[in-house]
Amino acid sequence: MRSPSLPAKINKKIGQAMGDWKMLADGDRVLVAVSGGIDSLATAWVLKMWRDKAPVDYELEAVHVDNGFWKQDLGARSPATLIAEQLRRLQIPFCSVAGWEIEGERTCFSCARNRRSQLFELARQKGCTKLALGHHKDDLVETFFINALFGGNISTMVPKQELFAGRLSLIRILAYLDKEEVKTIAGLAGLQPVPSYCPIGEDSRRETVRNLLERIYVDIPGAKGSLFSALGNVREGYML
Repeated sequence: MRSPSLPAKINKKIGQAMGDWKMLADGDRVLVAVSGGIDSLATAWVLKMWRDKAPVDYELEAVHVDNGFWKQDLGARSPATLIAEQLRRLQIPFCSVAGWEIEGERTCFSCARNRRSQLFELARQKGCTKLALGHHKDDLVETFFINALFGGNISTMVPKQELFAGRLSLIRILAYLDKEEVKTIAGLAGLQPVPSYCPIGEDSRRETVRNLLERIYVDIPGAKGSLFSALGNVREGYML
């Protein structure tokens, strides 16, 4: 069965992000962190498609960190099983690992930091050069506002970030796409989000910022594009 093609506009944005940030190179080993959300599933599928047609050759594997929250819901199927079924259909290699224990109080921040550290270690063990995450344009703008409003600093996630003296790079191939464009990709691939059983739920700060931005986007057409452009257009001479 032939794989569906991405719309030209979406395909161009992904290619532009990859080119602007030099995300992939011959011989890369790419580990895709798949939480079960549409964004990470779409990332895995796009990387599979690009590997089949790109002028560079790289290895690809998806991984899910299972914190075991689903076990509290009797009769629930594990997210890893549901993810594996979708990625198997797309012929994407996949593995699942048990999440590391967290010392002290569990918060969104501590859980995310713990999961990120585990992914770094997995990438090291597997000899991976790239760790792909599913963040998109909306996530980058939201993170900027979270850091400014709650952290008192001007920063956000970047499409590519080198770590450990360049031995590993984080890549976000969907960085130039809106959330709605990511949903379009998921629809083409027949991807379905996997339920999250996190007992804490979504980061309340991100939810607050997301609601604030939604109102801004309604009141000011084109605001999202302007905000995203501003992240790469910092006039340092006019900053404190």
